[in-house]
Amino acid sequence: MIKKTLCFSNPAYLSLKNSQLVIRLPEVECCDNLSDSFKQQSERTIPIEDIGIVLLDNKRITITSSVLEALIENNSALITCDSKNMPIGLLLPLCSNTTQNERFRTQIEASLPLKKQLWQQTIKQKISNQAKILSIYTNADVGCMYAWVDKVRSGDPDNLEARAAAYYWKNIFSDIPNFVRGRDGEPPNNLLNYGYAILRAIVARSLVASGLLPTLGLHHHNKYNAYCLADDIMEPYRPYVDGLVSDIMLSTNDYSELTKDIKMKLLTIPVLDTMMGGRKSPLMIATQQTTASLYKCFNGEQRRILYPDL
Repeated sequence: MIKKTLCFSNPAYLSLKNSQLVIRLPEVECCDNLSDSFKQQSERTIPIEDIGIVLLDNKRITITSSVLEALIENNSALITCDSKNMPIGLLLPLCSNTTQNERFRTQIEASLPLKKQLWQQTIKQKISNQAKILSIYTNADVGCMYAWVDKVRSGDPDNLEARAAAYYWKNIFSDIPNFVRGRDGEPPNNLLNYGYAILRAIVARSLVASGLLPTLGLHHHNKYNAYCLADDIMEPYRPYVDGLVSDIMLSTNDYSELTKDIKMKLLTIPVLDTMMGGRKSPLMIATQQTTASLYKCFNGEQRRILYPDL
């Protein structure tokens, strides 16, 4: 079942009643010119079990602890935004798998050679997907990208990921002179940042559902990063966000600001089509298959992690 992604960009009261998220709008309730019946009709309810991601993007949102508890029990990801409307916080369940302790131990005890092999698979798929994006949206020669895919070794000691990234970002937005990918860079970095934050939440949610610790990464190991494993696993999925951003740029002349329409398009990331094993599925389902396969790699059931092929 595809879970809903909810984004609240206006003031709202969020409460719980009969396992339903109740949404009330204070701007409607406080308006004396509206009838009581209209105010009641403006109230909306959504089953908690249908919700996968909730994004809070307004300073005047009130949410009850009952809603937080229900969302956590449903393994929903709750994202909060800062004053610049950029995702800044992520709330996830502490326990959402019946064999979590066993899975934590399996993950912690994974050998270094295994983690290096899994990182090799991750980078090979990331570069391959980046090459596909370049082929779709640009006229750049991608022969070098596929050559790098074949040369990635266990643990990527030659840092071919960085070499491919330099070539990729040089060509993906060729209409923008001297484009540099960076968190604080010029647009469309704002779109990429927003999209990657949504993607990170999706992957982190799937990791928790698979009984894994998002903190303990395969390659990323920054001691200040609570989502190292999520940052690892999302790498092959990033090109899907890049493709969506490219589509947005083609459909509008001004993407300097994250407008409501642009946000709505970026919030379709969970339902983007992916291909895995010859079968089409939404991105949110694909990440669940990826994280489930990662656990099987940790416990020795299989040797390859499943990633979508763009």
